[in-house]
Amino acid sequence: MHWRRLNGQRIEQPLLEAVEETIRRETAAGYRLKVCIGTDSQVIGEEVHFASVIVFLREKRGGFMFISNYKNARKMSLRERMILEVGRSVEVAYSLCELLDRYDVALEVHADINTDPAFESNTALREAMGYILSMGFVFKAKPDAFASSSCADKFV
Repeated sequence: MHWRRLNGQRIEQPLLEAVEETIRRETAAGYRLKVCIGTDSQVIGEEVHFASVIVFLREKRGGFMFISNYKNARKMSLRERMILEVGRSVEVAYSLCELLDRYDVALEVHADINTDPAFESNTALREAMGYILSMGFVFKAKPDAFASSSCADKFV
């Protein structure tokens, strides 16, 4: 999986190293960080396009993100897509959680799933929430899941 910065600059080093370097730089500059991870997807033609983001929030000082895109040519239901989005976010969170714990950086996993039962994506809410919470992560869904529903959404 390839990651890039918002300006398009590709992150050449392994993700763990890039995140650690970022945490060290930001904390040395005096910022307290929180990391929010989210994924969104969209069907485009015969493919499902996914975007995952790692959002670094500087307490009261804005933020920035790392972005990764990938495609899947397999047809799938909306519910399956929602679960794949959550799975991808959990995979990224799991790979970073030890590092974030070491530096005392808060972590949230955001799911682009609506809490309102009137929306079709709500069918995956209980499964997604159970999965994320069972992994020990803080869970956010719409309307509070900005990493997936606002940030990742812009890069699908």
